[in-house]
Amino acid sequence: MALKTHPFDAADYLETAEDIRYFLEAAMEGNDAKHIARALGAVARSKGMTEIARQTGLGRQALYNALSENGNPTLQTLTAVLDALGLQLGVQPKAA
Repeated sequence: MALKTHPFDAADYLETAEDIRYFLEAAMEGNDAKHIARALGAVARSKGMTEIARQTGLGRQALYNALSENGNPTLQTLTAVLDALGLQLGVQPKAA
């Protein structure tokens, strides 16, 4: 009998505000824009992409595209999605 595998989707495990905060903080540590976009996409899916699209005034498909592996969201899209999630960007010094 062959082993069945399923693709991992972090959105299935992001249940609390704390889960989301730690997940995004970890994603941002590497300063990899594509990884951050994918992580934000997972968070948006965990909350419901249709609802996030409604709150941001952006199209659902446009959000899926912007927050995908090949997406490149604008700063405006990024801040709109974060706002819909009740989050904001912050700046802090790099660790020495």
